[in-house]
Amino acid sequence: MTHHYPLADQLQASTHQVENQPPSLENYNSYTTDRALQEGVKREGGTDDASLKAFGQWAGSSEAIALGFDANRYSPQLVTHDRQGHRVDLIEFHPAYHQLMQTAVEHGLHASPWRSPGPGAHVNRAANYFLHTQVEAAHGCPITMTFAALPALRHQPSLLESWGDKITAPHYDPRNVPYFDKQGITLGMAMTEKQGGSDVRLNTTRAYPIDQGGPGEAYELVGHKWFVSAPMCDAFLVLAQAPGGLSCFLLPRWRPDGSKNPLHIQQLKRKMGNVANASSETELRGAFAWMVGEEGRGVRTIIEMVAMTRYDCMIGSAAGMRQATAQAIHHASHRHAFGARLSEQPLMQNVLADLAIESEAATALMLRMARAMDQQDNEHERLLARIATPVGKYWICKRTPHHAYEAMEVIGGSGVMETHIMARLLRESPINAIWEGSGNVQCLDILRAIEKQPEVLDAYFAELGLSKGANRHLDRFIQQLQREMQDTQALQYRARQLADGMALALQGALLVQHAPAYVADAFCAGRLAERSGLNTGTLPTGLDCAAIIQRAQPLE
Repeated sequence: MTHHYPLADQLQASTHQVENQPPSLENYNSYTTDRALQEGVKREGGTDDASLKAFGQWAGSSEAIALGFDANRYSPQLVTHDRQGHRVDLIEFHPAYHQLMQTAVEHGLHASPWRSPGPGAHVNRAANYFLHTQVEAAHGCPITMTFAALPALRHQPSLLESWGDKITAPHYDPRNVPYFDKQGITLGMAMTEKQGGSDVRLNTTRAYPIDQGGPGEAYELVGHKWFVSAPMCDAFLVLAQAPGGLSCFLLPRWRPDGSKNPLHIQQLKRKMGNVANASSETELRGAFAWMVGEEGRGVRTIIEMVAMTRYDCMIGSAAGMRQATAQAIHHASHRHAFGARLSEQPLMQNVLADLAIESEAATALMLRMARAMDQQDNEHERLLARIATPVGKYWICKRTPHHAYEAMEVIGGSGVMETHIMARLLRESPINAIWEGSGNVQCLDILRAIEKQPEVLDAYFAELGLSKGANRHLDRFIQQLQREMQDTQALQYRARQLADGMALALQGALLVQHAPAYVADAFCAGRLAERSGLNTGTLPTGLDCAAIIQRAQPLE
């Protein structure tokens, strides 16, 4: 017999079926591309608008977002030995992780500019990476490392010839088998050690030549690596002390004879964010590797990989900002409070517009760097990339945690819950600022670039000069920055102040040239004018916040 409980049925039917409860954006097929991205891709030389739109529609689907949640809900598990006691060093991932990896590789996020170079190749890849990272950021580590490894391998043509096609192939193969049994492979990196941290010249891992030694020759590596990114990659670029000094090596997970290489995973790192990525600590117990580049020039060899990973950190953090902005605007656009829609109330408009211009400025800078990567045969672009990459990596990655928190505050209590994507975005937000060189490392790299190649500063100010006369706040800010750069007193002490100024000036210059006036005016008035507001939502009056918010709405 079925019983009826009238009061309970009535209450159940009416429980919060109200307009004031905003629908969750991750259940909508709506946050795909946005106007700033579409316009930026066209402006910077991207060539495949239809492909971008199609990929954006997938990235904005509820199915894709569910993959990101699952990849983080079920974290990777380390299996060190099999049931017979044999060392296997295997990482088990949830199928969602592998599906995200497969999608990324098949869309060329790991290597498309190297496999199919041409006009707009880096811009197209950056745009798709930007969209894919909004789905889930952690699996981007092996994608980025694979992307960044190929320029370093160019220092050893013999290795590039035998490995290059597999690195760039659009095939993802997660099997635990030797690299020569796969059509496509992924690469990781192992530089830092306990005692050295960012100062890799203090590394103690030793490399012993098996035969005569030298570039391209075989060695055995003995030592410890405190961080090994993505340990299920098929090979790693590793730094070790050879007889002739610190050198770079390519270390496969399987030896050429098909036996397991003794790269022993000690533990997986328990990180507050980046959960789906299995960062690890390892011991090298006579691990086989080939030398890449000249002996004793390991930093010079691997620094090209580091430069590309820093560039991807910039893209990844810009993506995090974009996702957070979309979440905040969506919530406020569907929420009513104090008698009106939240997104239409003046103070909330100030906050949302501030979030939106921060996001658009980050997008503009990362796409500008993508164009510079596409045009490395142009002297201005090459010099600009050299100095603006650490500037952008420092600034965008460092701005992301506060941006994520402010977006979470817009959403309120729901944004704190693990069922909402904002909790993951906030935990993820500091990662890129710390990895691949912290803020101080980036600032010192900026000073190093200026000292070694003073012409990089000329290229930087030439780029700013394209915006001259467009905004009085920007013109004044650039003049002040030039005076500060001429002051050589206590440069290291002032390095963050200089990096802040360089990033803001470049973002402002890009926006006044390319963004709608209401966006550029808000950025310059809110970031470059002399004012005391330090928090998000302290933009001055007289700005078109409603237009900024409307522009930042996700496109279907």
